[in-house]
Amino acid sequence: MMVKTLPRTSQPIEGETQITEVVSDNGTQALVVGSPILLAKNAESEAIRYNPVDVAAHYQNRPLQVLQRISSVLRPTLAFVIGLWWDSKRGMIVKNDRRRAAQLRELLTRLGPAYIKIGQALSTRPDLVPPVYLEELTKLQDQLPPFPNEIAYQFIEEELGAPPEDIYTELSPQPIAAASLGQVYKGKLKTGEEVAVKVQRPDLRERITIDLYILRRLAGWVQKNVKRVRSDLVGILDELGDRIFEEMDYIHEGENAERFFQLYGHIKDIYVPKIYWEYTNRRVLTMEWINGTKLTQTAEIKAQGIDARYLIEVGVQCSLRQLLEHGFFHADPHPGNLLATTDGKLAYLDFGMMSEIQPPQRYGLIEAIVHVVNRDFEGLAQDYVKLDFLSPDTDLTPIIPAFARVFADAQGASVAELNIKSITDELSALMYEYPFRVPPYYALIIRSLVTLEGIAIFIDPNFKVLSEAYPYVSKRLLTDPAPQLRTSLRDLLFKEGKFRWNRLENLLRNARNNEDYDFNLVLNQGIDFLSSERGAFIRDKLVDEFVNGVNALSKNVLHNFTYLLRERVGLTAINETPAATVEQQQTLEHIKRILQILQETRGFDPIQLAPQFAQLLVNPGVQQLGQQIGVRLVQKSLARLIRELLAAEDIDEIRRAS
Repeated sequence: MMVKTLPRTSQPIEGETQITEVVSDNGTQALVVGSPILLAKNAESEAIRYNPVDVAAHYQNRPLQVLQRISSVLRPTLAFVIGLWWDSKRGMIVKNDRRRAAQLRELLTRLGPAYIKIGQALSTRPDLVPPVYLEELTKLQDQLPPFPNEIAYQFIEEELGAPPEDIYTELSPQPIAAASLGQVYKGKLKTGEEVAVKVQRPDLRERITIDLYILRRLAGWVQKNVKRVRSDLVGILDELGDRIFEEMDYIHEGENAERFFQLYGHIKDIYVPKIYWEYTNRRVLTMEWINGTKLTQTAEIKAQGIDARYLIEVGVQCSLRQLLEHGFFHADPHPGNLLATTDGKLAYLDFGMMSEIQPPQRYGLIEAIVHVVNRDFEGLAQDYVKLDFLSPDTDLTPIIPAFARVFADAQGASVAELNIKSITDELSALMYEYPFRVPPYYALIIRSLVTLEGIAIFIDPNFKVLSEAYPYVSKRLLTDPAPQLRTSLRDLLFKEGKFRWNRLENLLRNARNNEDYDFNLVLNQGIDFLSSERGAFIRDKLVDEFVNGVNALSKNVLHNFTYLLRERVGLTAINETPAATVEQQQTLEHIKRILQILQETRGFDPIQLAPQFAQLLVNPGVQQLGQQIGVRLVQKSLARLIRELLAAEDIDEIRRAS
């Protein structure tokens, strides 16, 4: 193994840890800061990675440094808590005390980036934090104390290989924003483009790493000694550590931004800024400048003629695709990272903290939504096993009725009217009582959703994220060919073998409200699925229901015809044909309503659909469906004829006997 100190373009900054390069015999490269705590995947990318084992080895040999950090956190924290307690004892209204709110913001700022991020998360929850505190905590998003320009300029020169004046024709004399991990200058390239230049804070990794080490040790102790805690607290902290370390690598952030653009940049009114790679490195990021306003600045947005609520709807739709479709999601959507552009688009910023959900978890979340809608709490309990919240050997018997109690408020209303925060709180209490364990990936999902909902509530207190989400979920159930979702669709549409037309109506009605809903796609995929072996169950049931509808229609026609003959023509010898049964009539009404919904759906055009229907007629799957319907109609007709003949014979026998 070869070890060498990386060259620097200038003198080290006071307090900055020396960076050392370690190259093993097999060519793997690592960047070591004080000790081997920052690793790289390969020599080309030098991607920073969090390694808790090496972090522990580093700080176990530095107990004095750890104790000093614990003391520096506890002393001001206890002083603040005691101050709040004393205020309450004196009868002061603590929640309206602007002085204490400012003290809390200053405390979190002094404690460092890890605690600032906690404050940022709280700043998005107007339903949890008093308004005075909310106003102060919001300043943690981009109004933190900046570090000196001299250090920032030195970092630019070290990372980009030239002083700032050789790269940018303009650079703001002071940072226009300072956040937990870096500060941003407004600049202009020599080619004329306006850019945002983000420069990382000095000595950042050492400060964050020691806090992660202390919190991880504390989490491990709690996990081991507090039996009520079953969640993987250490795993959750490691997940957070991974994300924060990735956030400290601006090359990784630039790659995240480009991937985010590829996956979601096509969504209507979503904007992702461009990355200028020739002026980007590990501690300096140059990206397109966005002229915009924070979503929470509702008065300013309204003055520009922009609908903030609409942009939140756009954000919800984008988040659904992030969480349930592609799995690559923005894990830090606080107001400072979501801007309303001057032309009315929603711009995403800061792609440092991203995370990923694997396909089984994505489908599992949709299945869980379906089971909640269905009030199928046994299925919901099984979902939690598949999502790794419960071990496979867990006794689900007491958990199923507990789920029913959690969602009891929804019995008289749509689940879409529920609040994510209220559901999360109820489930948190449930997880404390029963043997649940929270998987690490779940913490960032909830943080992302709850943060987004907090912004939505700030803009519109009546905003319901789940209500906005259901059209997308409906569209996925109708169009996604994945076996898991086809099973969910079957579970949604059938109960005890009986087809639930009202559920199909609701799905079609909700799905048509989704921007990406394509009638032609639904038609083609629906036929492909119904004609496949996997669709046999739904196909057979739908054929039965369609035949019932045809029977009801034919019975009504014959009934009306014979009635007309008897009453108007006077042919009383004609027996009046009975009308359709109540059940058949209901089926016919459902079919009529569904046809009406389809006619009102975007993309339904009889003229344009005519050629498509002509092609469908020669489709083997359609022909198979037609044959099955024809055979079933013949069977029904023969059965009815036999019943009528047998009934006629019985009547003749009765007459002869009498």
